Amino acid sequence: MQAARGTSVAAEDSTDRSGDRTVPRASAWRVFALVALGLYAVDVVTKVVALDRLEGRDDVEVVGEILQLHLTRNPGAAFSTGTQYTVVLTCVAIAAVLVVLWLSRRLANTLWAVGLGFLLAGVAGNLTDRMLRDPGPFRGHVIDFLMLPNWPVFNVADICINIAAGLILVQAFRGIRMDGTRAPERQEDQAE
Repeated sequence: MQAARGTSVAAEDSTDRSGDRTVPRASAWRVFALVALGLYAVDVVTKVVALDRLEGRDDVEVVGEILQLHLTRNPGAAFSTGTQYTVVLTCVAIAAVLVVLWLSRRLANTLWAVGLGFLLAGVAGNLTDRMLRDPGPFRGHVIDFLMLPNWPVFNVADICINIAAGLILVQAFRGIRMDGTRAPERQEDQAE
């Protein structure tokens, strides 16, 4: 009976107050790496296929006018802003990849691992285009091919970045740190 209680207490210790499970760093990092590599591969493959199948073609309706395939090369950021700053955007992306990799060493929470994996895949996917596509390294144009009404054309990497932002914001608002612990409540919150 006592052994069963000890096991139950040990199981509860691996879960913080929020119900988020803290996992071993190696496990969290494996989740991070698998998500990042898998989604990066999806991004690269879909861009290759888009170039092969959409080059020189009219838009392809996937879901009527709601979702269409429209090949474009984007030298700038979202909404084609900053087209004259492609080299700067490339340097920012390199810095972002390095920061995400550095932060990933602290991961001990599955949702954070998934979020950072999505972020790395997205940033690295678009960075690959900037480094390897015409007109040349640091100035390459990002391949975009997914089009919604009244929205800029985008790609899988852009989807990954947006999902990552959502997951990271959820964890931040919940006060869950990358190591799975809960951030201490602020003094004002405790006074009320």
